[in-house]
Amino acid sequence: MKDIAIILAAAGKSTRFKDPYSKKVFTLASGKPVWQHSAQLFAEHPRVAQIVMTIAPEDKELVQEKFAGNLNMFCVEVVLGGEERFHSIRNALEKVRSDIKWIAVHDAARPCLTKQSFDAVIAVAERTGAAILAAPIRGTVKRCNASNNQIVETVARDGLWQAQTPQIFKASILKTAYAKVQGKPTDDAELVERSGVPVTCVEGPESNIKITTKEDLRIAEAFLKAPQRSRDNPFF
Repeated sequence: MKDIAIILAAAGKSTRFKDPYSKKVFTLASGKPVWQHSAQLFAEHPRVAQIVMTIAPEDKELVQEKFAGNLNMFCVEVVLGGEERFHSIRNALEKVRSDIKWIAVHDAARPCLTKQSFDAVIAVAERTGAAILAAPIRGTVKRCNASNNQIVETVARDGLWQAQTPQIFKASILKTAYAKVQGKPTDDAELVERSGVPVTCVEGPESNIKITTKEDLRIAEAFLKAPQRSRDNPFF
């Protein structure tokens, strides 16, 4: 049963990646462009019916020239993103087929996702209507002054989780949330929360890293080169 649409978010600016020649999602990691690792996993999943990838308008020519073959291979549709992330996701939602029951949003800059983690968050979403991968915060958390980085307070970490992706929702829930979007939400779960729908966290491995810097890319490559079982082990 193919009933899940994937929105692969790849329209970011990659400012912190600090590479004048390539955005992080188009950089090679373990021999493949970063975005392709997740696209391939989703394309091979028995539940996935559609993959829509958002890209920045300025990347359209690059993507068409360099990745057309890869996109066709994995049946990835491309849609131009907007100024903010939520604008891009909203554009992608317009491309989602009407027969789709579930929509999962995933950062294209998270290439280390495994089928086990994806299946786990699907299972919880099917019971609750909305679920995301996330990691409990285990270290001590400090709130600092934005101007000088001096510590203002130590924040109790009980109940604090760091959001990951994919974030999967019943299609009607996500579409309703986006119809009422206000402000600049940082992720899709925030929009769904605002609409009054509870979202459940499913513990994801620390290996499900989001590439932001060059150091993150090196760490992700280490996970990608590891055996499949090790990538779902947070203590690898």
